[in-house]
Amino acid sequence: MITISRLYDDYETASRAVDELERAGIPHGDISIVASNAEGWYDRDRKTSGPDRDHDGRDDRAEGAATGAGIGATLGGVAGLLAGLGLLAIPGIGPVVAAGWLASTAAMAAAGGTAGGLIGALTQSGTSEEEAHAYAEGVRRGGTLVTARVPDTDRARYEAILDRSAVNIRERSAMWQRNGWNRFDPAAPNYTAEDVRRERETYRTRL
Repeated sequence: MITISRLYDDYETASRAVDELERAGIPHGDISIVASNAEGWYDRDRKTSGPDRDHDGRDDRAEGAATGAGIGATLGGVAGLLAGLGLLAIPGIGPVVAAGWLASTAAMAAAGGTAGGLIGALTQSGTSEEEAHAYAEGVRRGGTLVTARVPDTDRARYEAILDRSAVNIRERSAMWQRNGWNRFDPAAPNYTAEDVRRERETYRTRL
């Protein structure tokens, strides 16, 4: 197995990529998603559509995912991972909506107060440190990261699926560097909804 990651500018695009991976045969237990919630979209859009045994208005599966447990692994069918999304906070990035094995690793680091927990989770999975810093910065700036463990022999096929709507991370990080960015800084202020809006507008004007 090999780990591949891609960054997307928004959660909707990333969730479609997750659907395609699952339809192509990757179990949702081998997929992880970490999406910025700087705009508060998860809080606004979340609806109770599953079990709510504690009657708090939240799907119990999503609550479980908030602890980094990756509840999606217990669900069947396409997009089972996405049904297990929950909120957590990652130092240096802020509130994210996440599920899956990578999110679990990052959440444990966050619970221990480790800055850059997402970077550690990525490098442990085989991502280069340079790319890990870029992916973490991308999430900080409002993006969504999808990471999957795939058979090495079929790597090209799954990369092609993820590449369809993904950010070119090398070009994106080069653009940040031209504006003074060097590497992910866990002490940098979290992005606000307005910061994310301006960031995305910058990308659109460069297309």
